[in-house]
Amino acid sequence: MMKIMGYRREDSRLGLRNKVIVIPSVHCANKVCENIAKQCRGSVYINHQHGCSQLEFDALQTRDVLIGHGTNANVFGVLIVGLGCEVIQAKIVAEKIKEATPYKKVEYLVIQECGGSKNTIDKGVKIVSDMLSASLKLQKSEGDFSDLILGTECGGSDSYSGLSANPALGSLSDFIIDEGGAVILAETTELIGCEAILAKRAKNNEIAQKVYEKILGYENLVKSFHSDIRGANPSPGNIAGGLSTIEEKSLGCVYKAGTRTLMDVIDYAKPVVSKGLTFMNTPGNDIEQLSAMVAGGANICVFTTGRGTPTGSAITPTIKMSSNTFCYNNMNDAIDVNAGDIIDGTRTKEEVRDELINLIIRISNGELVKAEINEQNDFSVWRLATTC
Repeated sequence: MMKIMGYRREDSRLGLRNKVIVIPSVHCANKVCENIAKQCRGSVYINHQHGCSQLEFDALQTRDVLIGHGTNANVFGVLIVGLGCEVIQAKIVAEKIKEATPYKKVEYLVIQECGGSKNTIDKGVKIVSDMLSASLKLQKSEGDFSDLILGTECGGSDSYSGLSANPALGSLSDFIIDEGGAVILAETTELIGCEAILAKRAKNNEIAQKVYEKILGYENLVKSFHSDIRGANPSPGNIAGGLSTIEEKSLGCVYKAGTRTLMDVIDYAKPVVSKGLTFMNTPGNDIEQLSAMVAGGANICVFTTGRGTPTGSAITPTIKMSSNTFCYNNMNDAIDVNAGDIIDGTRTKEEVRDELINLIIRISNGELVKAEINEQNDFSVWRLATTC
């Protein structure tokens, strides 16, 4: 097996990164978290607009995504910061992370209990600085591609996406699965019209039925609002890029998943527990989907695009791959790999796959992808209902 390097956790998972992350339990704590992280070089933070005034199922979904970021194998230590009067309490989030990963350094602060923002920031800087010092003592160890949970994503797609970037990513998906790793296929709205194709690959009838339930359920949800999905998906950029219908987009999107057996179907942001291919029920929205895959355990992501995007995760390296050479050149500060060579006739999808494999090896040895260089810490949660 090909070797990669990473941080071996006590539960045997491998982190390609060793992050210390500052997480707000509620949007009222966003600025405090940002100020703590900015004073602690090497730490990261996320912001979001949730955590309070949410109905129970929405609050639980938000909490799951926050917990999933804390438990991800790419994370060494976590500081949760809350205000004190919110629905999603910092103490509960910290306890859940510690329960799932007892070996991790996990702390929490409450702004109201600390006596305001400045006191909370001062205490937070001390906590995070200590975590960063401890993280430097952890040595990397050897792993292989069976340690990977690959998140696959496409956004800002065009008519070339299903011909170049997505098939190349599908070839990588097959490689990782054959090596004993796991792959996540998501973006349920962008599988509408392909449910039969995906269901045929299910390991049994139960998994096949779940495919139909999730995809047709999402389609019926849109219909229940008496709304037209066109304009939202495909987006105006997709349409300008040559995509005409959601079915056409879906036929290109499904290539990301390669050709191997579908082993599991899981809900939004739930942990990936199966080797092989897992379908996660998510929206097509880029950030909501990326956040869910990272919460589910993705320690590496590949994001294909035909129009260009700067998107990245605070904790998981997110490789950006263009479907055409113009996009690669036009947004070169954000794109890592050019699958447009396939369209140009200068490389095959297997050769682009091999570039991705070699890039992942270099990432495991510390090389930064462009989203990391640009400090992209995109984060968003799929909201299910209204704010109360």
